[in-house]
Amino acid sequence: MPAFSIRLAKAEDVPAIVALLRDDFLGKGREDSADLSPYLEAFSKMEEDPNNALYVLDVPEIGVGGTFQLIYMHGLSLGGCTRAEVEAVRVHASLRGQGFGKKMFEWAIAKAKEDGCGLLQLTTNKARKDGQRFYDQLGFEASHVGYKLKL
Repeated sequence: MPAFSIRLAKAEDVPAIVALLRDDFLGKGREDSADLSPYLEAFSKMEEDPNNALYVLDVPEIGVGGTFQLIYMHGLSLGGCTRAEVEAVRVHASLRGQGFGKKMFEWAIAKAKEDGCGLLQLTTNKARKDGQRFYDQLGFEASHVGYKLKL
C-alpha cells in the first residue's frame, strides 16, 4: 500500500473530488465537471459549517486518491446521541481493492468517536452492491430503509 494521509479537503481539491464523484456508473449521469462553480460554492458552505467536513485521502503518487464527507447531527433520540454520517465515499479507480476504503473508514470511525459521537451511519444506493458488501464487512448493519425526495 502506497503512503497516504487523510486531511481536510481544500478548495483546490474540488476538481479532483468531482472527478471521483463522476467516476462510477451513477456519478456519470449526476455530476457535471464542466462548471465547477456550484461545487465550489457548496465547498465554501461546508467549510463554514463546524459540523460538516470534507476529507481527502492524499496519496503522493496521484494526489487525491479518495474522499468522504463526515457530518455531525445532534438529536434527542438515543439519549441525546450525536450521530456522525458518512457521505460521498469514493476511492480512485487505481487504488480500489487495496484497503484504502477500509483505512478511510477506520479513520472516520476514530474521528467520530473522538468527537463524542455515539453512532456512525450511512446510506448507499441500492444499485451499489459492491458498496453494500464492503459496508457489511466493516460491521455496519442494514437496519433501516432510506428514502429520498428530490426537491
